[in-house]
Amino acid sequence: MFERLFIRANSWAVILLLAAMACIVFCNVTLRYLTNYSIVWAEEVARYMMVWLAFIGAGLALRQGLHVAVGNLHHILPRTGARILRLAIVILLLGFSLVMVWQGWEYLTRMGRQLTPATRISFAYIYAAMPVGFALFAIHLSLIARHYLTEGNLEAPFSEGETPAADRGAIS
Repeated sequence: MFERLFIRANSWAVILLLAAMACIVFCNVTLRYLTNYSIVWAEEVARYMMVWLAFIGAGLALRQGLHVAVGNLHHILPRTGARILRLAIVILLLGFSLVMVWQGWEYLTRMGRQLTPATRISFAYIYAAMPVGFALFAIHLSLIARHYLTEGNLEAPFSEGETPAADRGAIS
């Protein structure tokens, strides 16, 4: 239940960010060509939305197997060796994610006093994408880790078994 709600909330956040970004860019381009007027803050806001989109979408991409991976070694190793390799991968990814949450928070606190040029908001809101995104990534990884370790694929089925991967609210 938690996993499904988590995936849907994360998916909707990505969808809403992408829709807002598309609307802002479309309106800005339309205004520029029809009235020769451009929205001053549109490019900046769209750029920062893209940053947030990339960070909070990384965990969903992991679930769908969309990150670059090399699976040849994993497939030629014996079952025990493949599990050990997958365990090492999960530990490295979780460790990296936690380090990035910490480093992202450190960066946010150091650089967050600066203001963005057009909107004059604190860069802390933009830099928060890194710790939030990597925390979400770590949660996604934790939720699929057991299935990944035992089965070797990333799309873990729900315990209830009622919804396929494409219907879980994940972006396909």
